[in-house]
Amino acid sequence: MTPSSPHDAPAPTLDPAAPADTPPEGLSSDEARRRLDQAGPNSVADTAQRPLRRALGKLWAPVPWMLEAAIVLELGLGKYLEAAIIAGLLLFNAVLGFVQEGRAQATLAALRSRLALNASVRRDSAWKIVPAAELVPGDIVKLSLGAVLAADVRLREGSVLLDQSMLTGESVPIEAGPGLQTFAGALVRRGEALAQVTATGVRTKFGRTAELVRTAHVISSQQKAVLRVVRNLALFNGVVIAALVGYAYFLKMPFAEIIPLVLTAVLASIPVALPATFTLAAAIGAKALAKLGVLPTRLSAVDEAATMDVLCADKTGTLTNNELKVTTIHPLPGFDEAHVMGMAALASSDGGQDPVDGAIRAAAVHSALPDLPKLNKFLPFDPATKMAEATVTDSSGAALRVVKGAFAAVAGLTQASPDASAAANELQAKGFRVLAVAVGPPAALKLAGMIALSDPPRADSAALITELHTLGVRTVMVTGDAAATAAIVARAVGLEGAVSPPGPIPDRVRAEEFAVFAGVLPEGKYQLVQAFQKGGHIVGMCGDGANDAPALRQAQMGIAVSTATDVAKSAAGMVLTQAGLVGIVAAVKEGRITFQRILTYTLNTILKKIATVLFLAVGLVMTGHAILTPMLMVIIMVTGDFLTMSLTTDKVHPSPQPNVWRIGNLTLAGGVTGLGLLLFCSAVLAYGHFTLKLGAAPLDTLALLALVFGSQTTLYAIRERQRLWSRPSMWFNLSSLANVLIVSTLAVTGTFMSPLPTALVAGTLGAAVGFGALLAVVKIPLFKRLNIA
Repeated sequence: MTPSSPHDAPAPTLDPAAPADTPPEGLSSDEARRRLDQAGPNSVADTAQRPLRRALGKLWAPVPWMLEAAIVLELGLGKYLEAAIIAGLLLFNAVLGFVQEGRAQATLAALRSRLALNASVRRDSAWKIVPAAELVPGDIVKLSLGAVLAADVRLREGSVLLDQSMLTGESVPIEAGPGLQTFAGALVRRGEALAQVTATGVRTKFGRTAELVRTAHVISSQQKAVLRVVRNLALFNGVVIAALVGYAYFLKMPFAEIIPLVLTAVLASIPVALPATFTLAAAIGAKALAKLGVLPTRLSAVDEAATMDVLCADKTGTLTNNELKVTTIHPLPGFDEAHVMGMAALASSDGGQDPVDGAIRAAAVHSALPDLPKLNKFLPFDPATKMAEATVTDSSGAALRVVKGAFAAVAGLTQASPDASAAANELQAKGFRVLAVAVGPPAALKLAGMIALSDPPRADSAALITELHTLGVRTVMVTGDAAATAAIVARAVGLEGAVSPPGPIPDRVRAEEFAVFAGVLPEGKYQLVQAFQKGGHIVGMCGDGANDAPALRQAQMGIAVSTATDVAKSAAGMVLTQAGLVGIVAAVKEGRITFQRILTYTLNTILKKIATVLFLAVGLVMTGHAILTPMLMVIIMVTGDFLTMSLTTDKVHPSPQPNVWRIGNLTLAGGVTGLGLLLFCSAVLAYGHFTLKLGAAPLDTLALLALVFGSQTTLYAIRERQRLWSRPSMWFNLSSLANVLIVSTLAVTGTFMSPLPTALVAGTLGAAVGFGALLAVVKIPLFKRLNIA
């Protein structure tokens, strides 16, 4: 956002749909009641979902359905321990998801908390205090020091200094006089005025923002990935399970044996820890980002940072310092730079909040005049005249008038030469904010010169934009500033490309077409995000004000800058604690590390679920009976699925380009590597059945060992996609060791299963290690061909 000040206060805007002027005595009570019935209450509707309903919603999704079906089957078979364990897994997933939800509700709560509770309104020729919810269009309200505007209003009388930072993100208040339209949520910092209500409730700018926030929604890449993985596994494994049942019926297996077989196959098909692993990996990434000054407010934003390929960066405060500085001093004949700055400083407030006056006084310190006139009287900036002025006395005792303000206004008081106008136009064409300074006797002012101010780019912006480009992220500038100003800053920070023409954002616009979108209103940011998303982009959007909240909410990666309002922060997926792009670059890098961890777990889930269900079918054909019991499958789920969540801490190599969820390729890669695991498990089972002549119960234990040991070594092989090997994290090694030790101990001691000799257990582990080494070599050309990095 461009820092505003009294020097460039917005021109009064009138709402053509606003009610006609109300008589000075105000509305009658009857008319107010009629309008309240017609327009509705002046409030933002509370549409937040109740916590109980949100909690129940966590149990209504594809993965919970599969777990719930397994619980019912276990209870039907009288397997209460197994049912309790599965129920625990179900609740674990639900609690993790529930805790991380509710950001849209938080945003709306923040919006509502900023609105005034009461208002002073004139009705029936008398002033009354009424609840803000009872205000109606046409009401006359009093604005006084400390009041928060409860509705959109148009000033009728008086003058006030309005702080609109909560809505716009602008830290500098604006002067407001008769005719100016302002909005609900603004705070009166000074003065008193009468205003007429022009809009209430959902028709206010605040209400429209709240409605956009409530409806703004984009399904995260993470959600899409989970749903597609579950869908693919359900379709494939559903066909295999149906074939299993058909073959069991063909073998004339008793119904009492078919039901456990089906239950085992269902349990084998459920990616039980997949949603929880996504959440845990993102939480670990969020913790790492917090140490770097980036605070994720939605965990999915960590994953989205990895896939983001377009960043819409705000100019002011993100690419620039958000600090006005004197850039150029253009003295006219008869004056020098020191005189122009000295006189301008006299006509500037000392210690105020005006950034223009602050910049001029700071620059004047470096060029102080030894014979500076003595200040007698200072008149602050008047939005009506667009000037500030001072009365001074020079060294000879003569009274002088000093005027500083907009060039056209100051030049109108003097006989400005064409050269002066040309110089001012040239400076303005370069994107500078130009002020003119005039000095002289009150009746004979002379134009002394012009001062050009600008908000210079941050020293690190160009380097960080280049780094983002290297990472495959295209940065576009989105600003409310004029195109000329935006284009100059864009060139300074290395954004090369066209400037979007003014006007509404097209429904279809490609990020590659423009480097700068200038003159964009907050509503335009929301439309721009949607347009980029329609083009298939994963969008990051920077914002700071409450009116940026819809765009921040709509973007896959909404980024609230360090100076953002509470509403913007609650709508965003990430909040930066320091200015500039450095936090965004850190988020991209950390997001890609998180993505690689999640990708490994997802690939492992696909291959293991496919291999396990097919292994059940091979075992049934090979032995004529089920080779795994429901209890053994629950053990595999607990030790395999949940201990493998340690992948969320693994050491990985982030990809150099934005990540993409290629679920089709991922499923194919999982299928091929899963077939390799299936071959290994089938070979071990065949050895136990045909060579060792093991009975049904010991064969079940051997099948369990083959699956667990084979899955572990497969995991070590696939965690690097383009490399043969890299060193895993300590936690991953420890969890893998724990998995092997737990299952080996259960197998040797005969706990929950038939015992096997230690030598056979060790031999199976050794064979699995050899299989993993072979797979590590085969995987590289496979993943390269399927573009899985």
